[in-house]
Amino acid sequence: MDVEERMALVTRNAMELVNEDELRELLKTKEQPLAYIGFEPSGLVHMGWALVTAKIRDLCDAGFKVIILWADWHAYINDKLGGNLENIQACARYMEDCFVALGVPKDKVEFRFASEVLDDIDYWEKLIKVGKVTSLSRVKRAMTIMGRKEDEAELDSSKVVYPLMQATDMFHMGIDLAYAGIDQRRAHMLARDAADKLGWKKPLALHTPLLPGLKGGSRMNPEGVKELQTKKVCTTEGEGIEAQTQCMIEMKMSKSDPTSSINIHDDPASVKQKIKKAYCPPEKEKEGENPMLMMARYVIFPRFNNIHIERPEKYGGNVDYATYEDLTADYFGGRLSPVDLKEGIVDGINKVLAPVADYFSKFPENYEKMSAIMASVKKLR
Repeated sequence: MDVEERMALVTRNAMELVNEDELRELLKTKEQPLAYIGFEPSGLVHMGWALVTAKIRDLCDAGFKVIILWADWHAYINDKLGGNLENIQACARYMEDCFVALGVPKDKVEFRFASEVLDDIDYWEKLIKVGKVTSLSRVKRAMTIMGRKEDEAELDSSKVVYPLMQATDMFHMGIDLAYAGIDQRRAHMLARDAADKLGWKKPLALHTPLLPGLKGGSRMNPEGVKELQTKKVCTTEGEGIEAQTQCMIEMKMSKSDPTSSINIHDDPASVKQKIKKAYCPPEKEKEGENPMLMMARYVIFPRFNNIHIERPEKYGGNVDYATYEDLTADYFGGRLSPVDLKEGIVDGINKVLAPVADYFSKFPENYEKMSAIMASVKKLR
């Protein structure tokens, strides 16, 4: 592939790239750039991971080596799984299974624990230098990457260290490109700013959207809604992206609300029942809020390049869509009903999840251990 073909893969279905010129130069000068994404091991996995794994495959296909960092100490700071490091690391092993089951190419990625990266005095030297060029107010603003508010630092000062650790992870591993959902944007911008001030290599930042929860987006910020209708990838720092980010965080699919999310271990009947009750507005102006359309665009089409919908002849008969644009043209044109769209989403999601069920039927150990941990943590609450 030439540079432009590789860039198209990297930016496909992305919400923001910071920035385009830097990516083009990187792909011209480095045969196998290094990308990374970090995860807090914190529970069972939902459908949002299918979006992430699609982008990881895009990066691998574009010639990147991808590090998947299990942020175990970060999760400890963030009070995940009862603050038990052993449980957090067991969760990471389960999540590695999830990545493989969802189709991440094991030969093109490297799974690493943050505890291994942190076990180096040079890491902490870098962290202190990042802290020296970053104001406390900026660090506290970046705490939204943890799902936390600024004032929570007053209760537990370890949380102030978290954004500095996330930036230092990138510098210590020599990352060329940092990838994450748009909710991690502030950490990436903090790292880029620190790199400028310290004269260090500045990581590119690539962000994909967050899948909305099945209940819809009644809490949506009006400015965020407006921004979400644009299809253009934001390629410069800023460009109104903050409104979109807050909007998506407010409505994102979350494993903490099982009725508003699809767990990757849900069986076909459960998927159908959840999608039957899901929010699915037919209006064009609510496209970014519609969880059915978002799953079509970011989960099903990237995997199958097709959505198949079965319906009675009196409603037009069976139909296949080869592109998201063709699907939305019929949907917003009134030629495809919400009921029929949901039938296609059920079919597509169950196809995505079939290999997951097959994988865990063969290798159940880590999932079973994680399920037991989740049950024990729930009892402690």
